[in-house]
Amino acid sequence: MGDEVQNRGSRRTRVESWFKLTVLPPIGAAAIRALGRSMRIETRGQEHVDRLYGEGKRIIIAFWHARQLMMPLTYRGTCAHILISQHQDGEIIARIVERFGFRAVRGSSTRGGVEALRQLIRLGRSGVDLVVTPDGPKGPPQVAKMGVVQLARASRLPIVPLAFGCSKKNSSRAGTALWCRIPSHAASSCGDRLFGSHQRLMRRSWKQNALNWKRS
Repeated sequence: MGDEVQNRGSRRTRVESWFKLTVLPPIGAAAIRALGRSMRIETRGQEHVDRLYGEGKRIIIAFWHARQLMMPLTYRGTCAHILISQHQDGEIIARIVERFGFRAVRGSSTRGGVEALRQLIRLGRSGVDLVVTPDGPKGPPQVAKMGVVQLARASRLPIVPLAFGCSKKNSSRAGTALWCRIPSHAASSCGDRLFGSHQRLMRRSWKQNALNWKRS
């Protein structure tokens, strides 16, 4: 009886894993695209990124972990590798973003982070864009960790802060933010490149951008 219950539990686990990794990614990608079609997306500050691309440079795109849902629709480059954790939830996210042309580099501060950082550095030096969430899945939210600074130093790529948000109001503040009005209007924007080696400076800059966005 005990073996039967154990086997039944094992089959249930396999089915749940199959569902999460096989069924959820296409559904998630379709949901993001459907949300995108319900908005009119407006980009602000993209000229700074276009200037970098025009100079033949690549960038590190950095956005807060809580704002990742619509990020696949905001990228305007040609090739980007995004840092995603090695946990199963990370695998689901990786399979979703791959449907938008992103390539995943697996690792986090708690698992596989050192090797992932090395891989990102190699990729950045080879001429591709990198995408990271500087506050990470563990938080604290909207507090940048030093990993993104170390990555920028080693890869010699500028950091471009990015955000996304939605509002029914016909208003926004200029700055590093992506925003949208639902259902008739949507908007997005990128800020100027951000260099810096001082963690407090980065925290202050990105926190201020977040506050500006919340007020808009």
